[in-house]
Parts: sequence; C-alpha cells; structure tokens
Amino acid sequence: MQLAAPLNREDHIPQPVVFASPPKWHLAHITWFFEEFILTRFDNDYEVFDNFFAFLFNSYYNTIGERTFRADRGSITRPDVDEVYRYRAYVDEHMDRLLDQRGEEAELRAVLEIGLNHEQQHQELFLTDLKFVFGLNPTWPVYAADQVRVETYDRAEGWLQIQEGVYAIGHEDQGFCFDNELSRHKVYIHDCEVSRALVNNAEYMEFMTDGGYERFELWLDEGWSWVQENDVCSPLYWHHMDNRWMCYTLAGLREVDPKAQLCHVNYYEADAFARWKGMRIPTEFEWEVASRGLDWGTRWEWTQSAYLPYPGFKTADGALGEYNGKFMVNQMVLRGASVATAPGHSRPTYRNFFHPQYQWQFTGIRLAR
Repeated sequence: MQLAAPLNREDHIPQPVVFASPPKWHLAHITWFFEEFILTRFDNDYEVFDNFFAFLFNSYYNTIGERTFRADRGSITRPDVDEVYRYRAYVDEHMDRLLDQRGEEAELRAVLEIGLNHEQQHQELFLTDLKFVFGLNPTWPVYAADQVRVETYDRAEGWLQIQEGVYAIGHEDQGFCFDNELSRHKVYIHDCEVSRALVNNAEYMEFMTDGGYERFELWLDEGWSWVQENDVCSPLYWHHMDNRWMCYTLAGLREVDPKAQLCHVNYYEADAFARWKGMRIPTEFEWEVASRGLDWGTRWEWTQSAYLPYPGFKTADGALGEYNGKFMVNQMVLRGASVATAPGHSRPTYRNFFHPQYQWQFTGIRLAR
C-alpha cells in the first residue's frame, strides 16, 4: 500500500507488454492469494468478496481454475481502482480477525509464511513493472524523488578465490525457503576466481564504445538475434541525448553515473560483456560458495546456470505445488537480491529466475575467471 501511495488512478492500469503487470493487478492478485489460500480454507464463515475475482486475479494456478490471459491484465478496467482497494481492505480485515483467533496453528502459519514471501516478490515486481511503464512515457514521470535506485556503488575490489573441491549447495537452516532451494546436495567446483565488485557503468561503456553491440562473435546465437531484431545498443532505460548517456529512473531522467553499478542488462548482454573481457559469469554454485565473501544485494546477478531442479526436488500437492517447479525450463538463475527487493527477502540460497532476454529487473553482472 505504501508503494502504491504515490500513484494516481491512471498509473494503476497500463500494461504495455505481457511480462509487466499493472499496479492494480498486483494489488488485487496478492489480495486474492490470501483470500484463496487462507481465508476460504481456514475461515468457515468467510464470504468471498467477488466470485469473479478468482478468474481475473489468479496468475498461473491451473489447479484453481480458469483465469484471464496474462496479456489482458491491463484491459481489466472494471473492477475499478477503488473497488480493488476495497477488496484489499476487506481481505485485510478478515485476515486480521483470523490471525487473532487461529494465528498459532502450524498449518495456517505455514501457508501464511508463503503468502508473505509471495507478497514480497510482488512488491519488487510492482516497482520493476511500474518503472517499465513509466520508462515508455516521453515525459519521464517521477514516481518519487528518493527512488533513484540505480546509483549504488561497489564497496569492494579484487578477486575472491574458490578452491577446487566438493561443496554443499542449497538451503539447510530452519528459516523459510522456497521449494526450489531444496534439497541440499553436493557439487564439484574447479579452481576459479569471482570478482568482489560488480561491473560498473564506465566498464560497460567501454564495451559499447568498442562495438560490443555490433560484434557478432561476442554473442550467443540467440543473443545476437535479440540484438538485431530489437535494434539494441545499450542497457534498458539508457538514452543518448546531447552527446551524453542519460537513464530513466523512478526519480526521473538522470545522467548515467560512470562509477555506479551497471543495471538493467539481460543474460545475453552479461554473457557478451564477459566474453569481451575474456572472462565469464559464475555458475550459481560458484556464486553461492563465494557469497560469504562478497558484498551483494544491490543487483540480481546473472549466473551461467539454467534453472533446473536440484537432486531430490519434489513439488507439493495442490495449487501451491505450481509455485516453482513448472517453470524449470528455458530460464536462467539469478542470485543475490536488488535495491528493489523487500527487506529480509534474500539469502545466499535464493534462486531467482528469468528468461534470458529480459532486462527490466534490477540486474547486473559479476565476472568470474
């Protein structure tokens, strides 16, 4: 609700691309999650706010039933914004009452914990999707003056050495984790070094000046097709204006700071830059082993690893079993967290994942050799 506070009514609705959902849909979807998975299950007296909302605001849970197409989320002008906020207030009220009465029950608390982490994921998506919408606006709208978020800087330098050997990977403590972080298993890692610093804008500008987006030999075949088909010559939100590189931020248009950490690049760009440097990006296992010695958390960091199940991975029964497992194809793993990640929603074993062509998350590059 605090993230949505600076928006006007019109800001809640647009969806210019399939992958970026409107703010109104995010607000309604996370509300529906608590209604569907907790209130209708644990509160026998609960009355659903609107029976049609399950069709409108279900994201991908086939177990629940039919749903609107993802590309049509921006077409949902009715219910209007006010009705979605009433929906949120209605569900919050009933959740508060239920937690007062049954909040200590282990089964309820387990689902609630997933719901809270799910909402934290959508808090980040709320910001990244909104930035994409605003980034298409030629007036460079200001979401909030304190929301620059791309002017973060490296606080470490040099290389962290990882010795060859067998290492345990995956979640092991008693805190919350998603099922894709399980089960803990062993992997063999060769001698390597991982950069303590992320790539900054100045380094990436050198890549651009050296014809990085014009040299096919630096790119994976799909990446080179992506560059040509989309006429890409810079990271997302960068604009060459009056002989300067400017970038759109949630605080408006600003000049690119050469010393700031690079942001909004996809896997193809990360891989091409690493090849240009004569290096590579780390695997997710190298990243996890190195994480204790790294300063991380300002950018989601692309890894060389495809998003696949760990040995022994099992999906839960029912709708919540659809949360991660069915997406384990054609996506790459990112590690760490970003400046848009909700506080407390990060850990060394967290496995984020996106298709390699997407730039709109707060993504960066860490090199390995």
